[in-house]
Amino acid sequence: MELFTTAWTSLRAVVADLADDDLLRASGCRGWLVRDLVCHLIIDAQDVLIALATPADSEPTRNAVTYWDLAPAQPGGDDPLDALTVRLAAAYHEPRLLKFHLDDVGSAAGRAARLADPRGRISTKGEVLTVADYLDAYVLEWTLHHLDLVAHLPHVPGPPAETLAASRDMLDRIVGNPFPAEFSDADALLVGTGRRAPSESELDGLPGGVPLVLG
Repeated sequence: MELFTTAWTSLRAVVADLADDDLLRASGCRGWLVRDLVCHLIIDAQDVLIALATPADSEPTRNAVTYWDLAPAQPGGDDPLDALTVRLAAAYHEPRLLKFHLDDVGSAAGRAARLADPRGRISTKGEVLTVADYLDAYVLEWTLHHLDLVAHLPHVPGPPAETLAASRDMLDRIVGNPFPAEFSDADALLVGTGRRAPSESELDGLPGGVPLVLG
């Protein structure tokens, strides 16, 4: 629960400090500008609110690791939902309105997470998870998107060390094998999810099945 708050608070703080020009730079999400990614974060925050307000009585069907589905390929930005996000982001003619909307909805999602019973169960995407597992899954989501946001903004702070470490541990469990110790947490996440190709020296010791496209 604390890591969720740390990851989400850090990501929202970075967005709040972005200059208008930063929002028009490319992000680490193929085909998306930073403003498109911020718009996606608004939708993510809405999803968190909806899930936390959708209690379930049945036994959990997934946990923080099995929450993730594996997609066949990296998104190219031309999927209908991806394209909708781009059009929606462009509709915010003033960058401050986009950032305000994320702060508004994002703050509500953060409060809802802090108030939720970690032992409770929620329903999302046709599956049932405990609140704790659901929020743990989102630590990986927020951390990856924080890396996406700063991919071409070297002056912007990256994710906190503790959320990078927790996300790497989760990715290790999703893959089924740990990444080599020589990899930094950020590099393990970037290479492991196909956000960048491994260098020739990094190929040795990579877990099988990498990269994973998480959906």
